[in-house]
Amino acid sequence: MELTEVFGSNVFNDKIMKERLPKQIYKALKETIEKDMSLRSDVADVVANAMKDWAIEKGATHYTHWFQPLTGITAEKHDSFISLAPDGSVILEFSGKQLIQGEPDASSFPSGGLRATFEARGYTAWDCTSPAFLKTDEAGMVTLTIPTAFYSYNSEALDKKTPLLRSMKAVSKQALRVLRALGNTVSSKVTSTVGPEQEYFLVDKSFYLDRIDLMLAGRTIFGAPAPKGQELEDQYFGAIKDRVMDYMNDLNMELWKMGITSKTQHNEVAPAQYEMAPIFATTNIATDHNQLVMETMQKVALRHDLVCLLHEKPYAGINGSGKHNNWSLSTEDGINLLEPGNTPGENVQFLLFVSAMIKAVDTHADILRATCATAGNDHRLGANEAPPAIISIFMGEELTDILAKISKGEKITTKDAEFTKVGVDTLPEFPKDNTDRNRTSPFAFTGNKFEFRMVGSAQSIAGSNVALNTIAAEAFDEIAGRLEKAKDKNAEAAQIIKEIYKKHSRVIFNGNNYAEEWVKEAEKRALPNVKNAVDALKAFVTDKAFKLFEKYEVFSHKELHSRYDVYVETYSKQINIEAMAAIDMVKKQFIPAGLEYATFLADSAASFKDIGVGASVQEDILKKLNTLLSSAYKNATKLETAVVKAQAMGDAVKQAEAYRDKVFAVMQALRIDVDAMEMIVPRDTWPVPTYTELLFKL
Repeated sequence: MELTEVFGSNVFNDKIMKERLPKQIYKALKETIEKDMSLRSDVADVVANAMKDWAIEKGATHYTHWFQPLTGITAEKHDSFISLAPDGSVILEFSGKQLIQGEPDASSFPSGGLRATFEARGYTAWDCTSPAFLKTDEAGMVTLTIPTAFYSYNSEALDKKTPLLRSMKAVSKQALRVLRALGNTVSSKVTSTVGPEQEYFLVDKSFYLDRIDLMLAGRTIFGAPAPKGQELEDQYFGAIKDRVMDYMNDLNMELWKMGITSKTQHNEVAPAQYEMAPIFATTNIATDHNQLVMETMQKVALRHDLVCLLHEKPYAGINGSGKHNNWSLSTEDGINLLEPGNTPGENVQFLLFVSAMIKAVDTHADILRATCATAGNDHRLGANEAPPAIISIFMGEELTDILAKISKGEKITTKDAEFTKVGVDTLPEFPKDNTDRNRTSPFAFTGNKFEFRMVGSAQSIAGSNVALNTIAAEAFDEIAGRLEKAKDKNAEAAQIIKEIYKKHSRVIFNGNNYAEEWVKEAEKRALPNVKNAVDALKAFVTDKAFKLFEKYEVFSHKELHSRYDVYVETYSKQINIEAMAAIDMVKKQFIPAGLEYATFLADSAASFKDIGVGASVQEDILKKLNTLLSSAYKNATKLETAVVKAQAMGDAVKQAEAYRDKVFAVMQALRIDVDAMEMIVPRDTWPVPTYTELLFKL
């Protein structure tokens, strides 16, 4: 098939709906999607029947309401199209009611107190703004997959999609108020859009299956550095290995079928690390697609005897993985609100919306940081890696200069377009962008969008975009209120920009975010630097957060607190799994391997002495190994004790703090022992694949 035929071939998209739905039904459905109206039952019945017929023609036997609970991954319950007719014969049926609403068991999903174990009722509701699609498993079974929200009997959000849709509504409403105040009477909707770049590692399946830590925790809890890492910078954008390219081609095909715009692929910085980037989509669709990307990456990897690792830091000593959440705002008639144009200094609308984001990020840096707080992401944020835990904004020299001059009341001179000149006649000149890129910044303006780089590679992007939409809505709300009351809109807009820069410019930083000097400077500016998830998550349960999310009807007080409870508990569970895996590996693999080699050394030394030859080498190695074995055994025992104490704690926050301060600290000490042992014990005796094998044997 041609690529144009492959793309979207498994999606019940606008083209298919136009072909299969009666004109009036199609029109009614489009109005529902575009105007945020309720879906009529008669429309749902016709759509459901057409969707069923299309899916069955494609080989589907089942349908599922596909949703995103607070586990961070997706969930689905499959039902067949089979129904019984009055005469006992089998018919294939799918009604509007079945399309619109499902009822999976809600009792076993984390809810943070929103549901009791015995309260099992939960509902899934079709998100008609995100197209239904077909998923095919390895056995060839095809399932009609319907993106849905997931909520409780009392209409509380049990998922990540419901708050996201609420936040999209909030930011659209407030952004439109700003546009109206500026004289735009045409645009009727503002949509947040996202292009999430996904980083990941690949490892040979056989090596993965020989590593308990990778299988259970997603990362190597132990592992001495390979002789070569990323220091030669030869992996980044290098030629892609044939085996990996085969995987990428297969992955692209699966993604394209589901309408996911896998656009860019390349080697990342670390050995065996890669990246995929899609084209922008509306935020809820981009979130759905990113969940499918992660799932499909892992599924396709197995076909190639590979395993896809999405953990933020699967290997120590080399770069970890994140997501670059490229966020922007656009109207339905094609206006990008963050587009500076050729003369950004004269573009009041652009400067106003950019200033709003500066205010929003500075005011709610703690909330943005909290959306990226996980046990896995702790290995990246605050660990001298992209990006640091300090929230700052990169604006570039030209835009910063414009805002600074406005704040001082100075005249802004419009620059002519600058062109690159590299001294090679055969290379074309091209106009420079308004800003360079700063890959060390956690929140960088990159032309006509903001790139939020703190999101962890295994995370759903929903939480961060809920926060971005909501804090933007608050800033737009305040600005709109002032503009609506002002007689001279331009003068008031200039005053707003001036005030925001004076009050919030502390968050703008255009330099190297990795530098130790920036840490000191950020402290002088009173910018928060929260290096661990347990402390970062507390931002969700402040009066400021409750007020923000309740005002814009994104989270209720109870819903927000539930997220905090779930994420804190998840942190403890993750560290507990890692600790238990570490104990298992040390006691059953590393200590036995060390003792085996120690015995060999002792026997060798004795044999040498029997024939009158010195055995200083064996004795020296044996002494070092014995010291490490003794230390590893003691630290493993300490770890067991620390885990038991942490597990016994009744308070969830204190338990998480114990896992952070006690359990993880002992794990680190234990790793030092084991990694040092690995450098002594022969490779054929060491019980697990080494970093050299994991990173370079692809």
